[in-house]
Amino acid sequence: MNENKTDFLMLDSGSYFGKARVNDSQMQDVFTFIDTYELPDIDLKPYKCLVIQGLIDQKFLFKHRDIIREFLDDKKILVFSGNLYLDWLPGGSPFIPKTIHSYKDYEVSVDHYHPIFDGVEEDEMTYNKGVSGFFARGHHPIPEGAEVLLRLPGSEPITYIDRNSTKGTILVHVGNDLFGSMNARGTKKRIGPQLIQWVQDEYSMLQERGEMG
Repeated sequence: MNENKTDFLMLDSGSYFGKARVNDSQMQDVFTFIDTYELPDIDLKPYKCLVIQGLIDQKFLFKHRDIIREFLDDKKILVFSGNLYLDWLPGGSPFIPKTIHSYKDYEVSVDHYHPIFDGVEEDEMTYNKGVSGFFARGHHPIPEGAEVLLRLPGSEPITYIDRNSTKGTILVHVGNDLFGSMNARGTKKRIGPQLIQWVQDEYSMLQERGEMG
């Protein structure tokens, strides 16, 4: 796990699920947590990655969207898991729920190999105790040039990486917090640690690219 807690800053939404993250010892080893409403008063310079969960106050984030843009344009990384409905995230588009005819309409497929999902079984992302729909229930239209990692049937993109909308990198997942998978069972538990490593590698790449001009 990451030894430097200034690498990852997670906004606490104040929800039940948000508090579960704050009180999780595994998460405490990696993340610094702040209340969402403290964002304007925090110096973000030391941090590499800003993590924003669903159930966040998106009206507040919209009001302070310039802070998010500035963070990303400083060649940093933002990871958002949830459903967008306001224009606070650069390149983001509002969530579109999927029309469901069968539980199979929620089946997750890997678009192409990516280290975040290396060794993770698609069925384990689709089903939770035999029930589908927990991982993703719709999609966000992707910005131009985005890299799609996961899809639903019908090719809807549910997880993507955007390196074009800002000088930094944005990872968007349409479902629950991907970092929370560290407590999952089976191969799905690989997502959290592999996402942490990907952020570190992506940050190094951004800095190297910046030094090259």
